[in-house]
Amino acid sequence: MQIETMAMAGTLESSDVQVTVEPGTAGIELRLESSVMNQYGRAIQKTVLDTLKRLGVSSARVQVVDQGALDCTIRARVECAVFRSAGISDKNIPWGGVVQ
Repeated sequence: MQIETMAMAGTLESSDVQVTVEPGTAGIELRLESSVMNQYGRAIQKTVLDTLKRLGVSSARVQVVDQGALDCTIRARVECAVFRSAGISDKNIPWGGVVQ
């Protein structure tokens, strides 16, 4: 999936995560801030990168500001930001295909 424009999903509320994606030039550039970085930083990074890979994103700048979100929330926010960036609306999300 191609990142076409800057897009954001999520909030900065407790137990949520804000994900911003924009077009990149050299693979995935990930910036991660988290209130639980020492405990879960590597797991959050893996969840974000795995989700991007599953969606077929090979080049993007991604900023993640985590406030203690669960993995399922992180995956959902990354998916939403990528879909928004690619211009995919609720009428053409590939349910049962890319989203698993």
